[in-house]
Amino acid sequence: MALTRLDWSSRAWFLPLAALACALAPPLQAAPPATIPPDVFPPPSLFRSLQLTTLACGRDNSAERCAEARRQADPLLDHPRLPARCKDVLWSIRNLAVEAEANSLARRDPIDQAAAEVTLACRPVLRIKPESKPPAAAPIVPEGGATGGGG
Repeated sequence: MALTRLDWSSRAWFLPLAALACALAPPLQAAPPATIPPDVFPPPSLFRSLQLTTLACGRDNSAERCAEARRQADPLLDHPRLPARCKDVLWSIRNLAVEAEANSLARRDPIDQAAAEVTLACRPVLRIKPESKPPAAAPIVPEGGATGGGG
């Protein structure tokens, strides 16, 4: 049996080879953000990072920074442990963090305000357990009875 010589001038080999390379190559897109379990409150460092990214979006007016702020805020909107006020701030970041033609004060102020509120509004709510009342002390009864007669 004779070996056949591969004809490299033909482009028929290119498509299967390209498909194999794409299948074996690591994904080039950014990894999805790490999901936080629903029973764990997100760490403060996550909100601080979001705050700094949102401030950079307002300052730089760049599509990259604003997209990153929206990307960070989006998965947090579905977290069950976050209070409603926090989700309102996250929603406003998601809506306001967009690139504009001009970086005016009217655009920047609401973005900066939302960035300032995110670390305050997204704190864990401390629920104070009501203390159980101590048992009532027995009334003090003077010696000789409750009537006070010494007779």
